[in-house]
Amino acid sequence: MLVRLKADTTPLMSRHWAAVLVFVAAAAACASAQRQEVLVSAAASLADVMTQVARAYESRSGVRVTVNTGASNTLARQIIAGASVDVFISADETQMDSVRGEIVPGTRVDLLSNQLAIAVAADRPRTMRTARDLIDPAIKRIGMGDSTAVPAGVYAKAYLEKLGIWNQISARVVPSASVRVALASVENGAADVAIVYKTDIASARRATLALAIPVSEGPRIVYPAAILRGGRHRDAAVRFLSWLRDAEASAIFRAAGFIRLVREPATIGRDRC
Repeated sequence: MLVRLKADTTPLMSRHWAAVLVFVAAAAACASAQRQEVLVSAAASLADVMTQVARAYESRSGVRVTVNTGASNTLARQIIAGASVDVFISADETQMDSVRGEIVPGTRVDLLSNQLAIAVAADRPRTMRTARDLIDPAIKRIGMGDSTAVPAGVYAKAYLEKLGIWNQISARVVPSASVRVALASVENGAADVAIVYKTDIASARRATLALAIPVSEGPRIVYPAAILRGGRHRDAAVRFLSWLRDAEASAIFRAAGFIRLVREPATIGRDRC
């Protein structure tokens, strides 16, 4: 039996453009996969550095990083209430513990540390030899985070109790909803001094350092990070958290004054298509 094969009558140029369109569509699909998003809730004291971190990671990976900053206790409440968050970075272990049931097992890491410091208004600078100088009657208002909930306030109270001066100054403490609000209280004149993190003062425009509490004397400050069950971008979150422990992110955190707590991993997950 003679079988006649039908010749392909499609013009050569048409076939060429069809191939080009297939390639472009595949490339667009790959780019779309790479343009994922990671939603991060981070402690207020990380506001400035996380902007830099997000920009660096977006440039490197094409993945959009959306950062929501606030007091760690407030962020924890939002997560417990069902907020869709991929990665949570708390300023203390207590708030991370409070969302334990929302954490993807095996993803919690101690990421950073910090240092307590005392800030004063830039137009009224002063130097303090020790935190015991806070008992000076001339210091009428002391700004700090709420010592019952805000990590920086909890750390500060613990340190002042260790020094034995908390009972002497507690009546002059002006509690704030976050460490950044405490810093603002010095900048706007609502407080004479504020107990914050040293990294907060480094980025302040109208406040300056009066005293940095030596790390060896101050409280153990830990910023844990973890991936959350309620997030919608699990794979992207895994890669982002891995990158936060990489040398590139480490350099950004160190430049901002944070202290690294984790070893850099041998390999980092990368987006591939």
